[in-house]
Amino acid sequence: MGMLEGKVVAVTGAGRGVGREIALLCAKHGAAVVVNDPGVGGGGEGGDAGPAQETANDILAAGGKAHANLASVADPVGATSIVEDAVQRFGRIDAVVNNAGILRDAIWHKMSFEDWRAVIDVHLNGAFLVSKAATPYFREQQSGSFIHFTSTSGLIGNIGQANYSAAKLGIVGLSQSIALDMARAGVRSNCIAPFAWSRMTASIPAETPEQKERVERLKTMSADKIAPLVVYLASDASQDVTNQIFSVRKNEITLYNKPRPIRSMAKLEGWTPEAIAAELIPSFKPSMARGDEVSAHVFPYDPI
Repeated sequence: MGMLEGKVVAVTGAGRGVGREIALLCAKHGAAVVVNDPGVGGGGEGGDAGPAQETANDILAAGGKAHANLASVADPVGATSIVEDAVQRFGRIDAVVNNAGILRDAIWHKMSFEDWRAVIDVHLNGAFLVSKAATPYFREQQSGSFIHFTSTSGLIGNIGQANYSAAKLGIVGLSQSIALDMARAGVRSNCIAPFAWSRMTASIPAETPEQKERVERLKTMSADKIAPLVVYLASDASQDVTNQIFSVRKNEITLYNKPRPIRSMAKLEGWTPEAIAAELIPSFKPSMARGDEVSAHVFPYDPI
């Protein structure tokens, strides 16, 4: 018996990469899987039924249960259809994996509103729409698991990804609120920041020696390493785990803290701009994050 025997899981962006590996492992552990993927390009262009259908066919060929859904998570009707397909074809919905994403990277002063909106629509609005569609079923059955994909681009920061970083950190806030609001219904919500070489990470610039070293590290981290944590979080074994942020980096799983105060300084007579410059900032400086920090500074070691 797999950990997801009798469960129904919807995985968005499941035609390729990380999403495909998640769908395959969920099915291997007994879940019926709605494989959602419109088959768009890395920037959201075009569409192809092939990736979603291929993943679904591979699950069926292995003796599992699957259905391909080609909707866009950014479309309210399409997002709802993902959950409705699960309920109509398999009788219920137990877990939603919000993995779908696109990239439209640009350095900040060159980022267009169109590129900003497209990325926010798929990542943040898509996670909202699919989660919202599943919520009535989760409340009625008094159980369910939301598994949202964030990124160290949002948690830590990255160059040329203001749209992606904002969306991914927004997903953390969304997950936190869902976890708090849905706790009384026995529903949990968690985030995963994946480190894996995929079509999306292949767009990371590799011009400087440091960037090239980072990309080489990413190439050693395969997409299948992310899937076991998803299976666990979708299973009943994780019923007491909610409102958390994890990351997976090859064979290493990390738990992130949420922002918490690390230094505080009071001045009874109140602060002036001059006093802030002369007293507060020099006191805080040893605890301040570096201004150019990216995930490579936080994870400078080779993947384990």
